[in-house]
Amino acid sequence: MGSILSGGEIRRLIQSSQPLVSGYIDLERQLQPAGFELTVAEVFAFKGSGSLGFKDEDRRLPPFRPIRLSAERFTRLPPGAYLVRYNEVVRLPPNLLALIFPRSSLMRSGAILYTAVWDPGYHGRGQGLLNVYNPHGFKLKLNARIGQLVFIRLSRPASRLYRGAYQREGLT
Repeated sequence: MGSILSGGEIRRLIQSSQPLVSGYIDLERQLQPAGFELTVAEVFAFKGSGSLGFKDEDRRLPPFRPIRLSAERFTRLPPGAYLVRYNEVVRLPPNLLALIFPRSSLMRSGAILYTAVWDPGYHGRGQGLLNVYNPHGFKLKLNARIGQLVFIRLSRPASRLYRGAYQREGLT
């Protein structure tokens, strides 16, 4: 049976020779009892449509426009969908997968963070979909703690590691 990693286990893996998470801002603030908070590095607005089919060749990502954020003052995001890139680099070993959940303050402000499964073997600075539902918008600063990454230990290590298109994303 799989289990969720505790803050102590996450700390131990962060301090290992191949850190589970690197590029964080403040370990003590971001490390939680059952996860690790991810922070905002970049935000992008969508400028067109994307497409997806069964074959990888059918995948087309939409064009994006960067939105300038500041650590000192808020940037207002009107209602809509935005792509968020995190500051933190995650390196998942063969026995862990990860899921991201929005911080409750984000939900209470009328916004939500969506993400996908992060498979064993994934290494990169991932992205999430920030959707602002609040009709008055949402204000955000650079490096805001936006979501909590939860690590789940598999019942046995994966025999096949992630090798998809997003391997090493955000690292170059």
